[in-house]
Amino acid sequence: MTSPPARQGGGRLPADVTSFVGRRRELAEVKRLLSDFRLVTLTGVGGVGKTRLARRVAAEVRRAFPDGVWFVDLTTVGDPDLLSQEMEDPELLAYLVASEVGLRQQARSAPLQALAEHLATRHQLLVLDNCEQVIPTSGVIASMLLIACPRLRILATSREPLNVSGESAFTVPPLPTPNAGRRPTPAGLLQCESAALFVARATAADPGFRLTEDNARAVAGICQRLDGVPLAIELAAAGLRALSPQQILNRLADRFALLTRGNRAAPNRQQTLRACVDWSFESCTKQERLLWSRLAVFTGGCELDAIEGVCTDEHLPEADLLDVITGLIDKSVLSRERDDEVTRYNMLETIRAYGLQRLAESGCLEAVRRRHLAWYQQLVAHVQVEWVSDPRGYWIDRLRRAQSNLRGAMDFCLGEADEPEEALRLVTALPWLEWWWGQGGFGEGRRWLERALSRTQAPSVLRARALLLSADLSLAQGDTGTAMPLLEEGERLARQFEDCTAMACADGIRGASLLLGGDPRGAIEALTRARDTLVTAPQPDVDLLLITLASLLVAAAQIGDAELADTCRADLLAITRGGPALQQTMWSLGLTAWTQGDHDEASRCAEAFLRFTRNHGVSDQFGAASALEVLAWVAGSRRRYRTAATLLGAAETLLADADTSVAALPYLIGYHHVCEQQARDALGRAAFEEHSQKGRTASYEDVITYALGEHPAASPITTEDPRTTLTRREREVTELVAHGRSNKEIAEALVISQRTAETHVQNILTKLGFTSRTQVAAWFAAQHTEEH
Repeated sequence: MTSPPARQGGGRLPADVTSFVGRRRELAEVKRLLSDFRLVTLTGVGGVGKTRLARRVAAEVRRAFPDGVWFVDLTTVGDPDLLSQEMEDPELLAYLVASEVGLRQQARSAPLQALAEHLATRHQLLVLDNCEQVIPTSGVIASMLLIACPRLRILATSREPLNVSGESAFTVPPLPTPNAGRRPTPAGLLQCESAALFVARATAADPGFRLTEDNARAVAGICQRLDGVPLAIELAAAGLRALSPQQILNRLADRFALLTRGNRAAPNRQQTLRACVDWSFESCTKQERLLWSRLAVFTGGCELDAIEGVCTDEHLPEADLLDVITGLIDKSVLSRERDDEVTRYNMLETIRAYGLQRLAESGCLEAVRRRHLAWYQQLVAHVQVEWVSDPRGYWIDRLRRAQSNLRGAMDFCLGEADEPEEALRLVTALPWLEWWWGQGGFGEGRRWLERALSRTQAPSVLRARALLLSADLSLAQGDTGTAMPLLEEGERLARQFEDCTAMACADGIRGASLLLGGDPRGAIEALTRARDTLVTAPQPDVDLLLITLASLLVAAAQIGDAELADTCRADLLAITRGGPALQQTMWSLGLTAWTQGDHDEASRCAEAFLRFTRNHGVSDQFGAASALEVLAWVAGSRRRYRTAATLLGAAETLLADADTSVAALPYLIGYHHVCEQQARDALGRAAFEEHSQKGRTASYEDVITYALGEHPAASPITTEDPRTTLTRREREVTELVAHGRSNKEIAEALVISQRTAETHVQNILTKLGFTSRTQVAAWFAAQHTEEH
């Protein structure tokens, strides 16, 4: 049974029957828009929470409308059979709206006129919910009413804008999801709106549910997999009556089958996730449906040229593409993201999964995925040629943005297509320095190569290069036992086919193995041979040459050969012309400067490398860890031991993320141990561990900010625990809120006024970043669990 509608000034606004979680920023922005525009339309994908936000906004601004707030749900007014028709007659819809605002008798003959006359002098807010049911008629009605009623304001919800003059469209985003780069904790999750919503609905479904360290990772995973879409999260939380959070997460591979038990009071199209997305699909044109299903082969978004190359044909001509894309954006199926000069298009994972199902049902899934593979093979080939000489780093950025799609293409080769040679061709074409070392994907690369190499045994140059790449990645992880047999087989094939690039690669990897094994002189001999082969090759592999020179530079620094180090540095500058490709080797220049005793230059180079990775979004864990090590050593030499401990901890985590450790890097390990011991001695064991732990648990972005000395006070590395910011009285109020006490009961228990109790509750919400008492209660319970 629903609560009776709230009334004021003759209005009607349904009361919420569940708690409203989050949306503080959106509430403020929509209220601001309502003050500036007379028609504000909340748009967004089905289930994103447009109706709840509209009702909440209406409730909060109700006092500003002395003649009331009227809420009209266009899925429920009037005769359902009429609503299923094309309502091209505005009078019909006007009659239905007029009936809802109490004008049923007056509106029988000329409903639009009667409605306009009734509202003409009133200062009212009219909320039109689910306008997509009657597009474009709802736009016509809204436009007519705004012209005839100068004091009327309209707040509409729709999956697409009404597209009338004077409209301000606000896209309601999904709720923020937990940071995938951080280990989730109960206290941290409750400050994330999607997780807070899950906990609130989970507690309603199962009063015994508690957010704990044991289930925090599963709850975070559910919110991430469901894109922060409130409808999907609420449906998932309802499943706790029968399943644990981990079981729900495990079953989300088929989210449409799992999320089927919705609110029976909701419209049919909002009772299950499948019905919600079905409705959106059926509301699209034929070409929009075709593009929706084809776009589903992309993962992590894409750019216009990729859509043109993969999705267009005689059924979807390139000339029509922009109009079709615009239609999908208007219907909230596709989102557009602008970053500087780049425009990317993306889908929520739920929308993409639905599109893949539709594409599979059409029998076209394999054909479109082959086009997707071919397009990204072509992109990689282009990057391989262009990236080193690119002065602005465009191709580095482009390859980074394609990372998810490259993974998708690789999965296709090793899955449905069963074409391991195509997989090898793609993986070996990726630039070694930029991709494998720049992205730190050692473990992932090894897994791809192992799967592909095991399924194709024919001797070839391609197989030789794949074996050598696998050896290199194994060495990077300190797995010499696996690397050496791969190196030997790859080298044998390289000589068998007399491939200069592969032979130079084998020498370079052998040099790297000697360097990692503590034999820098032997490394110099092998690396010099590799360099000379590459320089004299008919078509030099510049990417491989850069890696060889960087390794040779480190080896020269280790034995104090300043002349060789200067030669390598000059060669790197000449090849890269000082561009982004040079920046990607700056960590090695910093390491060299440290070994030569130039701590200022070491710090400059390491910081330059970190700025480069941040500016270009390069997740080079290996290089970043090396740069952080150098900065830690410099900090230690300047007696900044807290900084040194923090940076050492951060470097440890980055190396672990790259599936390696400082123990596998002898050119780092000695300096690392000296710095660590100095910091331990100066700080004491407990303080050293405290600061080191801060570095280990901080996000990559926070670590870079901290290492560069940019606003360190605002960094989570140094932020106080929220519990320490609450006053003693606020902690007492928090406990009473957690026990379900009202403001009046809190005032009586603490012998304070009710207004003072209200102020304390508001301060607590602000300090903890929450918007509801439910979140405070769950947070308090999580803190109590952690402390005991």
